[in-house]
Amino acid sequence: MMFSRTLSITGTALLASPAMLMAAEGGSGGVFSVNPGLSIWTTVIFLLLLGALWKFAWAPLLGAVEAREERIQSALDTSRERHEEAEKLLAEHKAQLGDARRQSGEILAEARTAADRLRKELEEKAREEAQGIVAAARREIEREKDQALAQLREESVDLALSAAAKLLGERVDAARDRDLIVSFLDSVKPGNGKQGAEA
Repeated sequence: MMFSRTLSITGTALLASPAMLMAAEGGSGGVFSVNPGLSIWTTVIFLLLLGALWKFAWAPLLGAVEAREERIQSALDTSRERHEEAEKLLAEHKAQLGDARRQSGEILAEARTAADRLRKELEEKAREEAQGIVAAARREIEREKDQALAQLREESVDLALSAAAKLLGERVDAARDRDLIVSFLDSVKPGNGKQGAEA
């Protein structure tokens, strides 16, 4: 409000002063003639106007411009800080992602190694169990074969004794005959073939 009042007073003075000066001098003078009074008043009014503008217009304008410049600079600083922080976070994220990939690769390699080791252990255990089963089956077969041979021998002895008794018509001594036949069968075993043939 004060600024508009000052401008209106200055504008009125500027408009009125040349007319008053011209009336005082009687209107003489050409286009190129210099009027010292008019020049002084023009300079004074210009300086007053310049002072009023400096005090009431330029200072607030400069203050507003400086405030806006400070706000823009603050926004730029904040933006730069946020950009740097975002770059740091991105770098951290990339590092964490790389670390996670490395760890997942290590875990997969360990899992493969553990799976291979477990497979080999299971294969070895299955092989050992199979060999044990085969060995046990062989022992069982051998035992059953020995039992069958022993039973066959006893039946053969009994049959031979019975046949001999029928041929001789009498029984001399069953225990002695049994020992004699057992010793004969032992001498005729496949491993003792030569001895049995020589005997």
